[in-house]
Formats: sequence, C-alpha cells, structure tokens
Amino acid sequence: MKRTYLALSLGLILSSSSLFAQGGKSAIEANFHERESISHFRYLASDELMGRDPIRPEIDAAARYIAEQFWKYGAQEILGANGYYQNIPFRLSVPPTKGEVRLGGNKFSQGDNLLVLDGPSINGEYELIVMGYGLEADYVGKDVKGKIVVTNVGAPDRLTPSDLFAAGREKLSLAQSNGAVALIEMYNIPSPWNFAARTLNRTQLTVDNTGGKASIPYIWLSDTKNESINAIGKGEIKSANVEVIGKINRDIVGKNVVAVIEGTDPKLKNEFIMLSAHYDHIGVGRPDANGDSIYNGARDNAVGTVAVINAARYFAENPPKRSILLCAWTAEEKGLLGSRYFADNPLIPLDQIIYNLNIDNGGYNDTSIITVIGFGRTSVDPLIAEATAQFGLETIADPSPEQGLYDRSDNVNFARKGIPSPTFSLGFRAFDDEINKYYHQPGDQVDNFDLDYAVKYWKSYILTAEKIANNPARPVWQAGDKYEEAAKALYGN
Repeated sequence: MKRTYLALSLGLILSSSSLFAQGGKSAIEANFHERESISHFRYLASDELMGRDPIRPEIDAAARYIAEQFWKYGAQEILGANGYYQNIPFRLSVPPTKGEVRLGGNKFSQGDNLLVLDGPSINGEYELIVMGYGLEADYVGKDVKGKIVVTNVGAPDRLTPSDLFAAGREKLSLAQSNGAVALIEMYNIPSPWNFAARTLNRTQLTVDNTGGKASIPYIWLSDTKNESINAIGKGEIKSANVEVIGKINRDIVGKNVVAVIEGTDPKLKNEFIMLSAHYDHIGVGRPDANGDSIYNGARDNAVGTVAVINAARYFAENPPKRSILLCAWTAEEKGLLGSRYFADNPLIPLDQIIYNLNIDNGGYNDTSIITVIGFGRTSVDPLIAEATAQFGLETIADPSPEQGLYDRSDNVNFARKGIPSPTFSLGFRAFDDEINKYYHQPGDQVDNFDLDYAVKYWKSYILTAEKIANNPARPVWQAGDKYEEAAKALYGN
C-alpha cells in the first residue's frame, strides 16, 4: 500500500511538473491564485495609498509593494538597477505667486496668457533673440549669452502633448548651456491654449535633465496668431520686462520597478518580451458628490499592475523560451515620464527588447472582450486573439481612434524606438458615459469592479505573453506602419 501511494504521489508530482513545463491555459489555471491576486488589487487601489500620486510619499509604498512581489516570486534584479528600482531624477515645479512678461504694449500674466513652467524667480529687462524652434542647428553663429531665447513651441513633427514637454526640456537644456538667461516658447499651435492653461497652471513633474543644476526660467506665452514672435523677429520688439515671484522647485526621486526572468532557450533568451503597466494615478483631488477626494485608480491602472505582478509569479515558475522583462512605470499620468526615461536610459539594450505588451486602462463597458490598442498593426495579433479566446474573450481593435489612445500611453515611447508595442486594455466598444463614469474619478474602485472579469483579464494577459515569448518568429510591424522605419533602424533589416 505504501509503495502504491508513493508511486501515485510521484506520478502526480511528475505530471504536474510536466504540465507547468508545457505551459498554456492549463498551467496558468493551475498556478493562478485568485484571492492573492485580488488582494494585490485591493491594496494598490486602497485609500491608504492616496491615489498613488508620483509627487506624494505614498507612491514609494506602492513601488516597494510591487518590488516585494517580484522578489517573493523569484524574478531577478537587472544589472544597473538599484535593486528592483530604476531611479529617476524628477523635478517638481510649483507655479509662481506672480508671473508677468511685458512685450511692447502687451502684458502677459500667469494662468491667463502666460505659464511659468520651470526655473527660479526672475526680475528685470532682458534682450530677446528669436531662434526658430530652438534646436541645436539654430544656435550656429548666434550669441545668446545674457539674452532670453524665444522659440516656437514643440517642433514640426513633435506636436503631441508629450512631445511638447520633451522638446521643451531639450530646448531648455540647449538654451542654458549656451548662456541664455531664460527660454520663452510661443504657443502657436492648433491645440487650444485654454486647455494648456488649465492643465499646466498647477504643480508639474518633469524629468530633470540638468544634471542637478538649477534651471533657467522656462515660460510659455500664448501667441496663436504669431504676432509677438514675428514682431520680435523683425526687431519691432527688442526686449522684455519679466517679473516672476515666488517660484518653487524641488527635486524628487521617482522609481520604475523592474525585474527580469531568464528564458530557457539558449539563443532566444537573449530576446526580451517586455510586460509593462504604469502603477501611478492622479492622487487626491476635487471631492465628488459623495465627498470622496481620493482617486483610487482601480481601472487606471491598478488592474494592469496586478497583471504584471501575476506574470512575475507565473513566469518565474514557468519560464518561456524568451526572457521576460517586467516593468511597472511611474508618472504615466504626468506625461509618460517613467517609460520615457527607461526608453532613453534602457537597462536592457533596446534592440534586444523585441515586443512590449503594455497595459493601460480607462475602464470597461463589455466584459466579453479585450480591447487591444494597436491591434492589427503587428504580426503576432493572431496569437493575442487565440490567447484571449481560450478564456472566452474576443479581441477587438481600438473602437475610438479619435481619442488618440495609442499615442497617449507608455507604449508609444517604445513604438517610437521601433519596438512593436500594443496596449492590452479592458474591453470597451466606445469611449462612452460608462467609461467616463470612472475614468479619472474617485469612483474608480475595486468595490465596483467585476472581479470575475478581472481574473479572466489577468489570465488572458499571461497566456498572450507566453504565446509571443515561445513563438519561433519575432514580432514585426505590419508593412507600411508608421513605426516600421524606426524598427529597421533599431533591429536592422
């Protein structure tokens, strides 16, 4: 009887090990811990984390929690990281108590037609010099020392909100290194100035590219008809009176949480499938009708963060052929800052990251589907559809392209580098009232989330990642995609 029992037990162990080694839906079901997953979800979207605002101290508790799960499950630290963290030098900029610029007979005031985005207080009259878009080539043969550099906002091919900020930071660094006393960008693009003023006349978080040096003042002026920049360029206005009082800037260390699981194939393990989600949200804000002022961010994006945590657990026990790169980004809500920092300062060479299965969410209005932003643009789309179908879910493409969602989430920072990068989102068929009911609202909580759907979503994500990680062919962009040329530059033809 003992021999029979031992033989039976050994057989069960061996068959279980074989099951995990084969992977697939059965292995995911056997490995999945539903209550533990929901516990992760409840904690990350709890009131105690105060909405996971990157400028609040509670964000560090969220980062520590994610790092602890990576460690507990057996994911490995990445060489060059600080443990499980990629530290990011952030700069916190608080609007001045007074901001004013006078150009000829025109007065520009903070929050009205002027925004002071960075830099210290300043007071005085300074010579102006127009520098086109303020790019490096514009400085050839120009002396800007002691002057205010005036440029158009953004660049001809960089006019999305995140582009404007990134280009502005580069211009600010160039202006400062060439001896300018301030940078003024003229806001003369089609995007409404009023929206920019409402959004930016408040505390801002940016990546500090100064190497710890104090920034020069960085100012936007509304010039939608190009009247001011043209007058300066023609010499009709030669100087500006500038008064900025009460400007506050502070350094903050942000944290991307990162880890890696090595693949099993001797060759394919040098290629990485990046699984990512942002773990920050928008913090504490205006109270709703119930007096709730904590924006918990269950849908956006605690549910996605839990998907990456669950992937860490599964792949640590069931590694695929390719290696898995796990990334929880900070400061997505502040302008995709964490993912952009990693893309510009990668801990794994970008040409070894062959695919990014990103997660971001606004909400859901159909629990029978998965909506993939970017579906139809890469060669592995059939694998995504196969994986979700095994859990009874249909995969659909972005139903609201007018929202520009592909270029509003972390995936775009890697797509621009050439890496195929869709976003694996909760199911929605329209950006309707059901989505807006919870999107960036205090009501976005676990208590009103369909947890049965969350479990299917998490399992589908893991199976999708596994299929792509084990697929013999590398993912590629569909021919003619706007990021195809960037991929050729990154990976070669």
